[in-house]
Amino acid sequence: MAITEAERPEQGNITISERVTKPELPLVRRFEAAGFRAWPAASVQYDGTWLIRLNAGYPAKRLNSVNPLDPGDTGDLDGRIKQAGRVFEACGRPLTFRLSPLSGEVVPRHLAACGWRTFGESAVMQMPLDESGVTHAIHQIPLRDVGRFITAAMHIKALDPALRPGLSEIVGSIRPETGLFVLEEGDEPVATAICVHDGDLAGFFEVATVAAERGKGHARRIVLSALKWAHSRGARKAWLQVEADNDAAWALYSSLGFSAAYSYRYARPDTEAG
Repeated sequence: MAITEAERPEQGNITISERVTKPELPLVRRFEAAGFRAWPAASVQYDGTWLIRLNAGYPAKRLNSVNPLDPGDTGDLDGRIKQAGRVFEACGRPLTFRLSPLSGEVVPRHLAACGWRTFGESAVMQMPLDESGVTHAIHQIPLRDVGRFITAAMHIKALDPALRPGLSEIVGSIRPETGLFVLEEGDEPVATAICVHDGDLAGFFEVATVAAERGKGHARRIVLSALKWAHSRGARKAWLQVEADNDAAWALYSSLGFSAAYSYRYARPDTEAG
């Protein structure tokens, strides 16, 4: 299925959040919970229903953010934001809120009134997973060697070697059944994907292709193989996260049958946003 204009984000025109006007909150809660399990932070604490995730060894925003999980939890916003700021400062991370539909309207409005800026809009996409969608996928056995996967992921994304311990800790901490996929050409890794099988869900992370090999179908091949693996273990719905401005990823996932379920964005004080 080719991507259509209705499915594709248009920068400066219609945002993802405007396209998904009525996200289903029970589904949002389910995907958010699955995402926290599938990509675990080193430190987790709660302030009411605000989930505060921090990871000193890896700078990813979703691992270092405040996640409001109840639209009705809006008491003492100034005091709680100030306290969260102290926690983030102690960890050496910029105070960042991750605003999903579970944040409601009050918290984002309050942050905006305080001069915060939003950035990094992304969508959570989903699709039903059945036998017909993976019939022709190449069967690939996932790696058991976490170190080998990390080496491939570091190479493909050209990451700073200093981040290796942090990424290793994250992948090694995933509790649901995890498939680590690496696609190689000769002896060189060209694409990676992590597929986390959690009940009837299959979540995708670290889907990447080395820059010189993009546009050759490697990502499609590795995602389909991972979907086939997850389906064989009982997954019946696949989901993933994609940045709003990643046109190539939108085209790929839409062609596979994924559609946007809801969007989220990040917010920081204006002096720290970027």
